[in-house]
Amino acid sequence: MSDEPIQQKARALYAQLTGEISPPCSLHINGAGNLPSYYPVTPLITASVALAGMALSRLLALKHGGHETVTVDRRLASLWCKTSIRPEGWEIPAAWDSLAGDYATADGWIRLHTNAPAHRKVVESLSGKAQNREALALQVIMWNKAELEQAVVQAGGCAAQMLSPGEWQQHVQGKSLQNEPLFQMSLTPAAALPQWTLSREKPLSGIKVLDLTRIIAGPVATRFLAGLGADVLRIDPFGWDENSQEADLTLGKRCARLNLHNPQDRHRFEELLRDADVIVHGYRAGALHKLGYGSEQRRAIAPGLVDVCLNAYGCSGPWRERRGFDSLVQMSCGIAQEGMKLSGSDKPVPLPVQALDHTTGYLMAAAVLRGLAQRVETGQGSEFRLSLARTARELMENGAAVASDEPLIESAEQADFSPKPEITAWGNARRLLAPVWLENTSLQWRLPASPLGSASASWQSDPSQK
Repeated sequence: MSDEPIQQKARALYAQLTGEISPPCSLHINGAGNLPSYYPVTPLITASVALAGMALSRLLALKHGGHETVTVDRRLASLWCKTSIRPEGWEIPAAWDSLAGDYATADGWIRLHTNAPAHRKVVESLSGKAQNREALALQVIMWNKAELEQAVVQAGGCAAQMLSPGEWQQHVQGKSLQNEPLFQMSLTPAAALPQWTLSREKPLSGIKVLDLTRIIAGPVATRFLAGLGADVLRIDPFGWDENSQEADLTLGKRCARLNLHNPQDRHRFEELLRDADVIVHGYRAGALHKLGYGSEQRRAIAPGLVDVCLNAYGCSGPWRERRGFDSLVQMSCGIAQEGMKLSGSDKPVPLPVQALDHTTGYLMAAAVLRGLAQRVETGQGSEFRLSLARTARELMENGAAVASDEPLIESAEQADFSPKPEITAWGNARRLLAPVWLENTSLQWRLPASPLGSASASWQSDPSQK
């Protein structure tokens, strides 16, 4: 069982992030197996986790010299993309709204994303109230897929018609992605050199991360940073909930709420941003600008900031402001259609996990670590832009997965979990063992998962938190 394809992909990702031909640290791949997919999902996920580890090794070398070996367990890396938590005596709410899913249209397939109440309302405003999927399907079959997609998007909802890989490559948005790097990076003016400790035990201790992300990629990135000791403060608006994701993705963070249309909350947000070392955000392109917190404003408030942004469909092109999620991007980019074709199925076949989200999350974490290294070296801040659609291209560019004798990775076993219970607000649970470690550094989350809005909007070092 060779791990060379994963090694090659990890080296390629490292070169795209740093511009360096090869990483100076050694990489070991442990474990066995692949997620059941028609694309090389496990190799890409494992390589992205490895990249985050290599970026950490590079950062620590600036302080301590030498480069620690990075070890990744491909099985654990894959399992973290399913769920990282196993409740004991309680249940996690369902991940999908009752109407969300794939529907046959008059000329193909479309995916409707209705998890947010506002997005469900859009679908029902076009099709009429639907008690269940069967009733909605009778309405959707009367539409052409492109017309329904456009109607939903124009009304502020989320939908994606199924395209083939070839159709996506000829699509105006698909073409725009061909010129986008995986990591779109720019440097910003220097600030004072930081006084971070960068210890091997808690590498990011004392580093403040302002988290303005939602389902799922951004929260994966900030969860990883929290495991390295960062003070991660997640900010959500009032009324926004992610009941099915909280227990999985808020690990190690404190979660607060602010209304950025309220003057008092805006003042508090600006105080938080002024003290932040990192901001990670997943708002649609232009959304923060409209709130008065565009790129220039963020830099003015927090010189030297490491600023990492994610959107769904790319940083350029006519869809740069389109709402999107992993499952929608899989439909647009041709992943679901290719799975349907290769499997001989009569309906879309997506990836077995939200792999675009999780892969992109680790890429974002690696970008943060690269930005922190830049700050240590030169004092300069940095801005990174990533997208789910560009990650999809990274997955698809090598074609379908090659058959191997690797066992299939199905569900987690008892040995995959930490023996120590995690005491959450919902009850006790077991958390998967960390998927990556360095010789002298391991992921350790000080705080258990917690509900959105359960903490104050302040840094842990604030007097109110002592």
